[in-house]
Amino acid sequence: MPNAEERAESALIARAQDGDQDAFRELVEGHSTAVFRLAYRMMGSEENAEDVVQEAFLKAYRNLHRFDGRARFGTWLHRIAANSALDQLRRRQRHPEDQPSQPKDQQANGVDPLAHDPLARLESAEPGPFRLAFSGEIERRLERALNDLTPLERTAFCMRHFEQQSIAEIGKALGSKTSATKQAVFRAVRKLRDDLAPLMETNHAQSA
Repeated sequence: MPNAEERAESALIARAQDGDQDAFRELVEGHSTAVFRLAYRMMGSEENAEDVVQEAFLKAYRNLHRFDGRARFGTWLHRIAANSALDQLRRRQRHPEDQPSQPKDQQANGVDPLAHDPLARLESAEPGPFRLAFSGEIERRLERALNDLTPLERTAFCMRHFEQQSIAEIGKALGSKTSATKQAVFRAVRKLRDDLAPLMETNHAQSA
């Protein structure tokens, strides 16, 4: 049975579907932080993340009549944002010269995209840098490693390890088969482990 928060959101959705722009604005405000975090993780820069967020909410507004309540509204928004980010990643791969060379300030609208350490969520039994917070060389190395992933690998990895989405949810969102989604996540984790291995060895040596 829906709780009070879910019932309140359902009421907002119904009002928004009836054309109430204030209701849609309230929905946006309630989910903007989570959508921005996902977009930042996937895009790697504030500027590109903001573009994804704007595009995602615009698509959500235009397709609000199609939302049928079978999934949570936040899940639906994340699917839209993930696909918007995937499209941008593919465009960026085709036209890398059009991208900013450095991300802007990592603080946006009161959100710290790096507040939680994604390294700790990599599927590894090893401690060391996989327990460390983003800082210095670790942050730079991880960003380079993420940039070396294909758009599908980066999208699947971010949705799985940052957003805790299931393989089935990711596959449904991206329109890919379960086996292909699993392989994309597996390849991403393997590549990141390989790229971060030198840092792990350095950390072990310093701890010895």
